[in-house]
Amino acid sequence: MSAETYRDAWGIPHLRADTPHELARAQGRVTARDRAWQLEVERHRAQGTSASFLGPEALSWDRLARRARLADTARRCFTALERKDPETAAWVRAYADGVNEGLTEPGRPNPAPEFARTGLVPGRWDPWTPLGVWLATHILFAGFPAKLWREHISTHLGPEAVALFAADGPGTAGSNGWLVSGERTTTGHALIAGDPHRFIEDPGVYQQVHLSCPEFDVVGLAVPGVPGVAHFGHTGTVAWAITNAMADYQDLYRERLRRTGAGVEALGPDGIWHRAARHTERIDVAGEDTVEVEIIETDRGPVIAGGPEGLDDGTPAALSLRYPPRVTADLGFGALLPLLRARRVADVDRALDAWAEPVNVVQAADTEGGLLHRVAGRVPVRPAANGLRPVPRLGARPRVDRLAHPAPRRPHRRRRGDGQPARPGHAPGRRVRPAAPRRPHHRAARGQGALVGGGHARDPHGHPPGRGRPPPDPPRSPAFRGRTGFRSRTDARSGTDARSGTGFRSGTGFRSRTRAQGRTGSRGRTDT
Repeated sequence: MSAETYRDAWGIPHLRADTPHELARAQGRVTARDRAWQLEVERHRAQGTSASFLGPEALSWDRLARRARLADTARRCFTALERKDPETAAWVRAYADGVNEGLTEPGRPNPAPEFARTGLVPGRWDPWTPLGVWLATHILFAGFPAKLWREHISTHLGPEAVALFAADGPGTAGSNGWLVSGERTTTGHALIAGDPHRFIEDPGVYQQVHLSCPEFDVVGLAVPGVPGVAHFGHTGTVAWAITNAMADYQDLYRERLRRTGAGVEALGPDGIWHRAARHTERIDVAGEDTVEVEIIETDRGPVIAGGPEGLDDGTPAALSLRYPPRVTADLGFGALLPLLRARRVADVDRALDAWAEPVNVVQAADTEGGLLHRVAGRVPVRPAANGLRPVPRLGARPRVDRLAHPAPRRPHRRRRGDGQPARPGHAPGRRVRPAAPRRPHHRAARGQGALVGGGHARDPHGHPPGRGRPPPDPPRSPAFRGRTGFRSRTDARSGTDARSGTGFRSGTGFRSRTRAQGRTGSRGRTDT
């Protein structure tokens, strides 16, 4: 057997192979069949070539992708991955090979109507493309756009006006992450609810999938274009879910640039002009002339706004972006295979020590009663002023070789009578500086109160819960749920072995179970 793909009645792919590499290839192939247009769009976004078929509306993104050096950073990260972790690099390469096979498979014409409407032909994926897709998907998560917004307000309305736009008033949205121990569920098993509030996306950023090989048997939500199940997964004995930590791990610097006969120079913190890397790239725009964009990179990072002539508003400055993967050549892909192989929360915890970007809050639980609530990712060490607005180029550069603090985590082994749920992600108690002004505590207090005492308890900081009707009772079986409605559960009696039986339920109420024998079932179809 090389790989088998079984689709249940709802079209969800169940993949089985003899090795993780064969499984990654199968995952890439089935993703190309299901999400071909999405993959093509994301590939172009990572390369900064979206305007070539989407037109001038996509030009601003392409400029940012080129100037921020997203594709070049992804290439660097893959090259470093090949050197440091050849197994994971080969696994990622196998996924990209599978995508190419799925996009060009003979006898399987691509049904996506967008290709016919745009005249676009799917391009070839390079081994580094999954890293580029991951980076392009998350580059705006860390808060540098908020710093640009505060800088804009300060420039035009004055620094005192920045506080008027703070985000610590009552809000209408925000991520929720719940981790409830088995002491508070009717089954005695933990419950995880990962609820990352994202912008409305069509198609969605997640894809339900079941990945099975002799080493692991996992159900979860994959990011199309990236192998494995990074954010939400269930191995049968341990499950994990994430929300955005809203951490501040990107820095913006005000640069002074000048042109010379040899190129471009940047004024350094030492007061000396230093040579900056510079070249020009061309962006094709559908229906319009090709646009040239100047790419400049200083010792702080790529210049994403302005240049030697200053910013568009006439300010004699430019802005460079410093972000961890550009500095360390590491996107954290070394965590993906260990996550799939995890059997207990301690395994998840160790795997996430390799996580880099985006910085997430992760909650995990296993069938032995282990719980985990931690922050995963890399946050640079630098002054607090860097978290608010662009800062002068003067002074020491941020260090990104270690976290600003030891990664906040709350590992916990359940004991009799100890059922306190981990609180949801919110500002009180946070030890990683947030990328935006801290959020109010009322949502966390309301949920905490409902979970621990029917709405009558206070949260760990003494805040009373919100008012209103308490939520319904917890589900009567261990489960983890994402915003898509996807539910993964492990049999309460035989959940100690992922290969003994793993099931999941879609939002329609369908439940599919697969066992060591008879995985193909009768209500779906098998792809070859």
